[in-house]
Amino acid sequence: MNLTMNSAFMWFILFWVFVLITFMSIGGYFMFRKFMKVLPKEDGKSKLDWQNYYVESSRHMWTEESKAFLDLLVDPVPAPFRDIARHSIAASIAQVALEKQASSITHDHCIEGYIRATPKRDYRSLTSYLDKQQIDYSAFKHLLQ
Repeated sequence: MNLTMNSAFMWFILFWVFVLITFMSIGGYFMFRKFMKVLPKEDGKSKLDWQNYYVESSRHMWTEESKAFLDLLVDPVPAPFRDIARHSIAASIAQVALEKQASSITHDHCIEGYIRATPKRDYRSLTSYLDKQQIDYSAFKHLLQ
């Protein structure tokens, strides 16, 4: 009886050691990714610095309609990551609009910035979401290759 209790307790401890190591590894991975975004590039600014610059530089260009469209675009992102995704997608949209010297952000800027901000591995889900929402992205299909 005592031997089986010790054996069961040992397996219980090993299970939780495995679970804790797994969760710490996953958390460490995401912390490392965040750390890599904060490191300065050749120009002395990090990826996050540039994102903040584009968002701040374009604040006056956002209309209520473009903000609502941005919210629609980030809707498929899971809720815990939605704020971060909204910020990085907004920065990409702002970069597109500023490069084109636009006076306000339009749907075309939003779609182009959304495609540019999305990693290539997610293009299939991006296109299926745009098709589901009946959003015309035919002018930007060249960016999906």
